Amino acid sequence: MTATQFRFPGLRQLARYPKLSIQMMAVGAAMTLLFVLAALLAPAMQSWGWLQDPLEGLANPIHDPPSATHWFGTSRQGYDVFSRTIFGSQAALQVVVLATMLSLVIGVPLGMVSGYGGGRLDRLLLFLMDTIYTLPGLLLSVTLAFVVGKGVWNAAIALSIAYVPQYYRVVRNHTVSVKTELFIEAARSMGASTWRVLTRYLFFNVIQSVPVLFTLNAADAVLVLGGLGFLGLGLADETPEWGRDLQQALDALPTGIWWTALFPGLALTLLVVGLSLVGEGLNELINPLSREE
Repeated sequence: MTATQFRFPGLRQLARYPKLSIQMMAVGAAMTLLFVLAALLAPAMQSWGWLQDPLEGLANPIHDPPSATHWFGTSRQGYDVFSRTIFGSQAALQVVVLATMLSLVIGVPLGMVSGYGGGRLDRLLLFLMDTIYTLPGLLLSVTLAFVVGKGVWNAAIALSIAYVPQYYRVVRNHTVSVKTELFIEAARSMGASTWRVLTRYLFFNVIQSVPVLFTLNAADAVLVLGGLGFLGLGLADETPEWGRDLQQALDALPTGIWWTALFPGLALTLLVVGLSLVGEGLNELINPLSREE
């Protein structure tokens, strides 16, 4: 007896799903791809002269409104807001991808080992993960950011620890359910090692919800990173970062300088919405309970 491994639906199967779900995921993917392209092409755009140096302010800061010279205007510090918004997507995606990958790489194996092995290790990991899970994600990330300091990797570590319990809980619960299936019992009776059972028979049957969780965690990580940057706990000083730019724009809002807050805030919001739409669309494709017969 062999395992029934999960497979994404093909084109014919997609035709049976609600069009709204497909359209929602397509719009979200297009929005996310736009930010990915901006992050990847930002250095080249700067070298071609299309973007100004995001770390180099104007000689005489005059915080101009949006114009043909500065599409998103300039800040009170003399920075080109368009350039900092584009390079801010690079910083955001770097941290978010690192954070979600770290939490996935740690949480999924722990969940499989815990759910399959059971016993004291399972109870210990459950207690530890439930303790972390009860803490608010932003508060935990802020506390960890104080400890590890600023920087891309440090911010990713601070964010990832808050998401590990989510991967652990989902994978562990699926593993507990799947390990009693007949194909697992058959594999063990035929002498399959624990490693082979975990990697060959269990893995592809317990990660069905991981892609959805990954995209939703990525959306949440964008918001949390923005919060860390707003509090001055995100990346290094003067690094293009949406949260930090929003914090610096607060003092300018009462004087009518609205553009320094609008565009970083809009970029952060659109990326969160794009990732959330991808996650909800994936959930419609992967979760059998959400499918229409």
